[in-house]
Formats: sequence, C-alpha cells, structure tokens
Amino acid sequence: MAGRPLIGVSTYLESGARWGVWELEAALLPAGYPRLVQRAGGLAAMLPPDAPEHAAATVARLDGLVIAGGPDVEPVRYGAEPGPRTGPPARARDTWELALIEAALAARVPLLGVCRGMQLLNVALGGTLVQHIEGHAEAVGVFGGHPVKPVPGTLYASVVPEEMFVPTYHHQAVDRIGAGLVPSAHAADGTVEALELPSGAGWVLGVQWHPEMGEDVRVMRALVEASGPV
Repeated sequence: MAGRPLIGVSTYLESGARWGVWELEAALLPAGYPRLVQRAGGLAAMLPPDAPEHAAATVARLDGLVIAGGPDVEPVRYGAEPGPRTGPPARARDTWELALIEAALAARVPLLGVCRGMQLLNVALGGTLVQHIEGHAEAVGVFGGHPVKPVPGTLYASVVPEEMFVPTYHHQAVDRIGAGLVPSAHAADGTVEALELPSGAGWVLGVQWHPEMGEDVRVMRALVEASGPV
C-alpha cells in the first residue's frame, strides 16, 4: 500500500459505554494506541470483534496488526478452569483476536501483541497462562511500572537494547511457552515480559507491558517499519 503503513488495532466491545447524552454498546480503544501508531509513522485502523471467518480477509488488507490489551483470556482457551482471581470472559474478543493472530501468522503480516495480546499469542501457539501474579499492577485502574531486561540476540533486544522502565498493568502472565516462541525480555522476578518468533517466521513480537502509556515509540516504530516504507 502506498503511503504510511496501515496498522490494524483490535478493540474492546463494551455494552454500556457513556459519552455526551448517550449510553450505548461501543467498540472502544484507548487513544494511546492510535496515537502511538501515528507517532511511529503508521495509519491506525480499529478492528472491533467480528466473525472469525472474516479474519483472513481483514488481515489481507493490513500492513501490520496490533492485538491490544484488555480483559483476561478465558482459561478454557488453554485447557484450564478459571481461578478465583480471573475476570469474566470476553468470548467475542477471544474468538476474533485468536483468528486475527492465526491469520497474521499464516500471511506473515507483522504482528505486535500488547499485554493481553502477548498472552493470546502464547495461547494461540499452544501455551498456557498463570492466572494471577502479584506485583505487576499498582492498584485497580492505576498503571504501575517496573524495569524489564532484554535477552541478548533477540528481536526485542535489537529494538531496545538496554534495560527499560515500562508502564505495566496486568495480573496474568505467561506460564508454559507456546510452540516456537522464545522469551526476549524478563522482569526482575523472572516473569516473561516479551515473547517473539525467530526471524525466519516473520516479524512477531509480544510485550507484557503497555507501550501506548509511555513515551518510547521504538517497539511500535519497529512494527511500522517492518510493515512497509514509512
């Protein structure tokens, strides 16, 4: 596609969003996502949940794909029962975003997973999740932060070679790593903070933190550059 690469970003689907005089079902995306895509040189397109059979055609129109953060992945997706701290399922998002991931991997469209998006990437490739960990969220509705250290020789380390303090808000994490994925960053407590596929599989990276809540554009810029000329 001529011009700036078109980057699709998956969205929430909320039953009772409010703005002005309205309270209606709405497809939502925190503004940090499109702003980060734009700052990185791309065009942002919102991708609300749709029927999974439309995922391949959707991905075919994109230059790159971002699976955004959001609610917990339903444990049935990785063969587990929900724990007491696991949130209610978002089945439409799970179904749609897993289909988008599978389509992007098949078509070798550059893919970035953010927080939940990284966890879904892991699940899509047969991995599992820890349903609750402590210390990676400040309080309900409040982003925290902590340092992450890159693994030398990985895609992520080529983009961000130094230890970075990143914005974070999650209570689930990667447990068993999915087929072909390799860890590319860790928190001080050993939590896997980034996952990727080797370079021969295309540009595929997941980060557990929220780059859209910070000032560093390098991860998103790397996705945009992998998606086409900027």
